[in-house]
Parts: sequence; C-alpha cells; structure tokens
Amino acid sequence: MSRHVVSERAGRKVAVVMPALNAASTIGPMVEAIPREWVDEIVVVDDGSTDETLRIARDLGVRVVWHPHNAGYGANQKTCYLDVLQRDAEAIVMLHPDGQYEPRLIPELVGPILSGEADFVLGSRMMAPGAARANGMPRYKIVANRLLTGIENRAMGTKLTDLHTGYRAYSRRFLLGVPFLRNASDFSFDSEMLMQASALGFRIAEVPASSRYFDDSSSIRFLPAVVYGLKTLAVTARLALHRAGVWRWRKLGG
Repeated sequence: MSRHVVSERAGRKVAVVMPALNAASTIGPMVEAIPREWVDEIVVVDDGSTDETLRIARDLGVRVVWHPHNAGYGANQKTCYLDVLQRDAEAIVMLHPDGQYEPRLIPELVGPILSGEADFVLGSRMMAPGAARANGMPRYKIVANRLLTGIENRAMGTKLTDLHTGYRAYSRRFLLGVPFLRNASDFSFDSEMLMQASALGFRIAEVPASSRYFDDSSSIRFLPAVVYGLKTLAVTARLALHRAGVWRWRKLGG
C-alpha cells in the first residue's frame, strides 16, 4: 500500500462487517487475522445461527448484533451497514467469517476508497488468469461467473472481471446514496447493489483477491446457484429497462 493511501487512512474510520451464519468453526481465526492497524471496528451480525457462532463472537472483543431468526444473506447485510453507518464509518469492508476470503487484503480493498478513487471496490478472483481454478473454484462456477459478468458488464457499461465476489468494500457516500434497504433479502442483494452503483453513477474498482473453497465456506450450492443466476439476469434486465425508461425501478432511485 502506498504512503499516499496510508496518509489517507489517518483519522478516517474503517469498519469490517461480518455477516455470519453458522460460522462457529471459522469466525475466531478470521477475526484474529484482521489487520487491526487498518480497522477501527469489527461488527459481527449473526443471522439466527443454530450453532455456537453467537457465543463465540461475543468472546472475541468485537461488536455483536444478532437476529432472533434467520432473515437471509441480504437482510444480514442491511443490518451490517445500518449499524456501522450510524457510528460514522467512512470505509466499510464486508468480510465473510467462513474463511473463504483473506483478511490481509483489507488494506487493498479500502485503499481506493480512502484515496478518493472509488466508491465501491470488488475483490476479484478472476483478475489473475488461472487463479480461481488453482484456489479450488469449481469449473461450472468459473464458467457461470464469466458468462454472468459479461452480460452484466454489457448492461452496466463496465469492463470488470468478477461481479460475483463476496469480498467488497463500500464508501460511506455510496451506502448513503443507494437505497439498499429496498433490496432483496437473499443472495441477489449483491447483484442489486451493482446495478444501483451503475444506475446512480458511482465509481467501481477492482483489486486482485483469492478465495478458498471447502465444506464450511458460504459458497452457494448448485441449485441455489442456478436460482441466483436467474435472479441476477432478471436484475440486469431491470437495469436495462429502467435506463430505457420502459419500466422505472424504485430500487434504482426511480
């Protein structure tokens, strides 16, 4: 990280939010691996876990918020962002607590935000050729990712490499500017955030990231992944219709 970005970090609040569901076996090591010199606050939001996630999180010295029942991945994120926005976070990183993404990359994710170069940063698993497969990403997911990303790029007018990564960082300006509370409560929340960024003119950047795939990771299984893909295509179509003035969409600020 450059000296310029380090200087931008001074006095500006960086928060890490961790949307958790049944992450008892991984959440401790993940929190410990977060570079604390770059992070002012860590918030774990437990979405009605049925294991020991909530108890373990409370022993980690982080802020813990819990849902009394499972509300969904998107609903969990809504709680995450509302919580840190109300305590003046200026750069917000979403880090899955299951060990799939590397906490050491947090400085790279927040760097473009703190330097004023981007409002929304994606940790791309696809920037380095062959890296996704080398890290265990199933072939069908690589193919689906490239296909969906290509379609979304066309609709958004972008040339990004991985629009389906779960490793993301947002500026305060972005989260205050997009109506994310209107978004879906399931995994399509992430796709809606991308369409909102495009429709409302926010700057999106990417940095290289790696991920690991294993039994406890939060990666979507095959059938839910198909549903997610179809919903992503529907969201992308809504962006095109919204921009054409055919069907205005309230989620895009209309």
